[in-house]
Amino acid sequence: MSCGEPHETDCDEVLAEVWLLLDHECDAERDAQLRRHLEECGPCLARYGLEEKVKTLLARTCGGERAPDTLHRKLRERIRETVLEQASISVERTPSGTVVEVNSTRVQTRRQV
Repeated sequence: MSCGEPHETDCDEVLAEVWLLLDHECDAERDAQLRRHLEECGPCLARYGLEEKVKTLLARTCGGERAPDTLHRKLRERIRETVLEQASISVERTPSGTVVEVNSTRVQTRRQV
């Protein structure tokens, strides 16, 4: 998804990391970059709001129960890998910081009727 406007951080990249932002898993610099983008991009802000509502709904309907930490970490990592894979994004953590590469290949699937 792209709103068509130039941004410091690409829309697809922001949306691929929106759950990391919601879960406070970004470092301070990345958090600030993503939030700057959301402040200037209405479509991404709307999508962020939807994801935030889904997270709140899930938390409320699960009654506050929490998975064991090991399962929680495994699920979180697998979800992150899947999101990055589907968005053709690679993330590399280096001593000098995090490197994010976005390949904007569009994949279209047909819906079964």
